[in-house]
Amino acid sequence: MFGVVFPNRSFPMDISSFTQIDTFHWVLDMNTFVGESYHQIGDMCIFLLNNFTLPPDKALAVYVQSPGCPFVFCGAVTLQRPSAVLSLIWPEPGGQLQLTAPDSAAPSAKIGVSVEDLVALPSLDVAAEKKIERMALKVGENLFNFMQSFCGVDGSKLVVPMDILDRWFKKFQEKAKRDSDFLKGFAV
Repeated sequence: MFGVVFPNRSFPMDISSFTQIDTFHWVLDMNTFVGESYHQIGDMCIFLLNNFTLPPDKALAVYVQSPGCPFVFCGAVTLQRPSAVLSLIWPEPGGQLQLTAPDSAAPSAKIGVSVEDLVALPSLDVAAEKKIERMALKVGENLFNFMQSFCGVDGSKLVVPMDILDRWFKKFQEKAKRDSDFLKGFAV
């Protein structure tokens, strides 16, 4: 049905590496794969195998779970997008980590894969959207800081020159042309 690769960490793994929970859900226990250093696994490539046909209105959704936390959605693959490299954003461990028996194993991190309705999923690539959002916030902060240096105060209002956006944008473009690393500073 599907395979996964952890870049620089594994060979391709098929569905047999996962524990099947039911017809539509699989879990990979990270303790068996990397032990407690699961947070060092930052990316995962998931792909549909050639002989598997996923219905067009379905997706294979990928989730991560840190010990004591609920599963968090990371992204998905579909027939139109049969493979993807997903950033695994692990939540901070938390919750109640009490063991029920003295010989029980401690909770471990997990990666979950499930077949779900495509329309029910928020986005196919959560990490890419978060990176874009962080970049937009950094550009906005740059603009605010530039405008603030030219501000005047009129009662309870800040007053800026009418051409402030043009001046900021020209300065922004000039910096980007001069310094190839300038725009990289906005990427996270």
